[in-house]
Amino acid sequence: MVSGTFDTGEETMKATSAYAAAGVDIEAGYEGVRRMRAHVERTATAGVLSGIGGFGGLFRPELAGLADPVLVSGTDGVGTKQRLAQILGIHRTVGIDCVAMCVNDIVCSGARPLFFLDYIAIGKNDPDTVEQLVAGVAEGCVQAGAALVGGETAEHPGTMAPEDYDLAGFAVGLVDREKIVDGSALAPGDILVALASSGIHSNGFSLVRKVFDVENADLSEVLPELGRPLGEALLEPTRVYVRPVLAAIEAVAGIGAAAGIGEAGGVAGTGGTGKVGGVHAIAHITGGGFYENVPRMMREGLSARIDLSSLRIPPVFRVIAERGEICERDMFSTFNMGVGMILAVAPEAADAVLDALAGEKCEAYPIGVVEEGEEGVVLE
Repeated sequence: MVSGTFDTGEETMKATSAYAAAGVDIEAGYEGVRRMRAHVERTATAGVLSGIGGFGGLFRPELAGLADPVLVSGTDGVGTKQRLAQILGIHRTVGIDCVAMCVNDIVCSGARPLFFLDYIAIGKNDPDTVEQLVAGVAEGCVQAGAALVGGETAEHPGTMAPEDYDLAGFAVGLVDREKIVDGSALAPGDILVALASSGIHSNGFSLVRKVFDVENADLSEVLPELGRPLGEALLEPTRVYVRPVLAAIEAVAGIGAAAGIGEAGGVAGTGGTGKVGGVHAIAHITGGGFYENVPRMMREGLSARIDLSSLRIPPVFRVIAERGEICERDMFSTFNMGVGMILAVAPEAADAVLDALAGEKCEAYPIGVVEEGEEGVVLE
């Protein structure tokens, strides 16, 4: 009979062997954790109080200078893009995708990411695959300035194929309440600034996989339109926008301050809210493309008018549209079309915002204006 306390090495071996017979390799799990350690340590920031292996990640936020701190959280996964990674056997980039999808959401509120946790469900715990996934997560965290404080790897024999996995994550950020970017300061005439995407990012891959028949395609084929292998172009990781967006917000934080905005009223360019700052709203262009995400940053009675001719659409989207015979509206309802984020900024702040983004090596350019209307977004 196996001891309930597992005090001896012999009994531990019995328990481990029994679990292995059921399809769960504890030793592979231990090896995965050992390999993770160096990657996790890369992400450590001043607030981290705990190391890998505990039951909870401890983090002490720096609150100095914040009058009314607000936590902002977000969670997301990589979606079916990870199937492409599994076919190619390249698992390091989807970790960046996972982090980017979470932190790009919370920075839309003006929040600085503090920490991140990941969750990996996998059919069979392969230390090489798990290490690549965590290495990608760590790289995404480094790019975002967030600490990887914990996570979970769960082996799911019998419910997932051995080579399958699902990667998801959770991020927490911090912003002073008076500096939350929430769209309340939007006004007609605000300039819409596009932040270029790195490619498809992590949305629309069910359609992408269908268009290219990725299960049977030669993903090593170099397409003339792309100038590189198809698989490499499709797997290009999502851009992390945290540093450029925060730099843009900071660069124009004082816009409106000289006008003496008070609690009871506003001035031109603040929408009557009394909020100070030149960045009035931010949209992360993810699933649902322009038609779903741009209206999310608009307040009632305002709409975004976007000049389609101004967009710098990467070749990969034209290839998808042509091969899949997909109409323009469907493309803009599914993909980011080369625009990963959109900032709505006060006209007098536009040049400073563009300079700040350029300083962070983030390609950005004007694509339209905010105007009165109920459509949410108009593309013409």
